[in-house]
Amino acid sequence: MKRISILVSIIVGGLVLTAGVASAHFTMVFPGEDMDVTPEDYIARVGETKTVWIIWGHPYEHILFDMSSAPSVSVRDPEGDVEPLTAAEISVEGTKAYEVSFTVDKLGDWIVSATYEDDEERLVDYVKAVIHCGEEAWMGWDANLGEKAEIVPFTRPYGLEEGFVFTGMALYDGKALSDADVEIEMYHTKAVGDEVVKKAEELFPYDPPMMFTRVTKTNAAGEFAYTLDEPGIWFVGAYGPEANGLTQRSVFIVPVLEAFPPEGKVDISATGLEELQNRVKSLEDRVANMPDGEKAPGFAAFTGIIGLMAVGYLLRRRE
Repeated sequence: MKRISILVSIIVGGLVLTAGVASAHFTMVFPGEDMDVTPEDYIARVGETKTVWIIWGHPYEHILFDMSSAPSVSVRDPEGDVEPLTAAEISVEGTKAYEVSFTVDKLGDWIVSATYEDDEERLVDYVKAVIHCGEEAWMGWDANLGEKAEIVPFTRPYGLEEGFVFTGMALYDGKALSDADVEIEMYHTKAVGDEVVKKAEELFPYDPPMMFTRVTKTNAAGEFAYTLDEPGIWFVGAYGPEANGLTQRSVFIVPVLEAFPPEGKVDISATGLEELQNRVKSLEDRVANMPDGEKAPGFAAFTGIIGLMAVGYLLRRRE
């Protein structure tokens, strides 16, 4: 009897461990017809046709699964017109996925919206991804589409650098979704995903997925904030209640750029350096020509030191 109890404990423990290693499923909306997706893929030119892949899986570990149904997809243009898109079945890395295409013919922000129901996970995702077009044409990114579950961003979801804070509001049936779990997860390519998961399992054997899927909460007004600390494609998902036995979740996709300007790559032009040197020389000349009674003791030396420090700093930045 004791041996049976031990065996049951081992089996149950193994099942718990196996279940714990898996992180969150997300519906991934990737423009570019490539799994090496980058933040720049969410930028478009006027006249460009954008093809968008819709994929089901774990973004962090790069584990893909067959989609159990075709997603419902539409795109909202910068003026608020919504066009339904027909999703065509495709294969991505041997798994069933879907794709849609549309032409970007206006400046501004285009919102791709996909609704996907997964039978196995008993989950419905309402996903939004913004594709931006045009210099300073920052209009449309914060639109409320009126979805059953939806995240409306407070932070413009492009032009973000690593370390920026993303803020928004989670809605359900048009009302604030309060005290809701919000999961945040970053996408990795297959090679990188395998490496970081292995490292997490080595360093945090007691709970590796805590490093895959980050969690925060909405406040009473449905608002949330989270720091996106690495460049890449981030998924932000707010969990709503069940409807017809299916959990309703809103998802917003946020591309994040590397820090700008890149450290050590700032180019201070020779013209700018010469201008600073001229200003320091002018200040020194003014001090030299001041009557002795108006000069503070050591002031000339002080200005010279400040000038040298400024020039030295700029020279180091140039290097």
